[in-house]
Amino acid sequence: MTDSQPRDAAGLTPLDVSALSRQVLDRVGEAVVGKGEALELVLAGILAGGHVLLEDYPGLAKTLAARSFAQALGLEFRRVQFTPDLLPSDVTGASVYDQKNSEFVFRPGPIFTGLLLADEINRTPPKTQAALLESMQEHQVTVEGQTFPLPSPFHVLATANPVEYEGTYPLPEAQLDRFMLRIGFGYPSADEEWQVLQRRMARRQEDQSVEPVTDAAGLLAAQRAVETVTVDDTVGRYCVDLAAATRRDSQVLVGASPRGSLALLLTARSYAVIQGRDYVVPEDVKAVAVAALAHRITVRPELWLHDVTGASVVRAVLGQVPAPPTVVGARQ
Repeated sequence: MTDSQPRDAAGLTPLDVSALSRQVLDRVGEAVVGKGEALELVLAGILAGGHVLLEDYPGLAKTLAARSFAQALGLEFRRVQFTPDLLPSDVTGASVYDQKNSEFVFRPGPIFTGLLLADEINRTPPKTQAALLESMQEHQVTVEGQTFPLPSPFHVLATANPVEYEGTYPLPEAQLDRFMLRIGFGYPSADEEWQVLQRRMARRQEDQSVEPVTDAAGLLAAQRAVETVTVDDTVGRYCVDLAAATRRDSQVLVGASPRGSLALLLTARSYAVIQGRDYVVPEDVKAVAVAALAHRITVRPELWLHDVTGASVVRAVLGQVPAPPTVVGARQ
């Protein structure tokens, strides 16, 4: 870090955000055992201003992680359990008739919050999934011709079961593309799983919570500070080259779009801050590449039986595209 880092209006520098990030991760780690790398990626997505999809099998702390991040960041939190009978109005809200004033009044849905947990998002039909599209991209909701702005900050942390899991509706590509990152937690090690059991016995209750580290205003200030992080042209070009390489891969039907390269760059920037730097190095890009690009890649159907996935394509591309030299330096 340099001594002459730019400060945003709230006086935060990338160094301040790095320290704040460590505190947030420590607090979330009080509830979620292990998963350090995955939790760093989730926070990187939030600091980059994006939405995150947590996709894995049930019981792997996805919901707990989302709730813990909301608590640690001091955000208003609402949870929607997505089910096959959930309607779009159950998420966005609807107009109801006010008999007293003889008029229709809009009653906001749970989406009007700081952090929305869309739990098991792929258990609801596409019509309800699509209710999130406008809000995730435009930060607003349109109901019966009226547009209502969402609070700021606004983030969606969605959980999803694997598409092979019974009773799921695969998210369409347009919906997946709205998520800056897709992250899997994976099963814990034996020691981590035993630690989960130990913590539960020590708590003597099922519920657990973490103390807030900041609030909505603090998160917005942190996000503004991340915007000051230096990105060398060679690193930016590296992001473009990686996304372009996915489009040329013979195993791929549809590669990552320019939105993917932008997500890669923005997430690498916030990831660099979490690591304690105010500049991005190629290793930051590599660390977030699978989470930022894999879900934006459509593999040729005939290759599914050969275990070819978006993640395997990204890993192959990382090995093929030459990375620029790591420039360790300060802001010019």
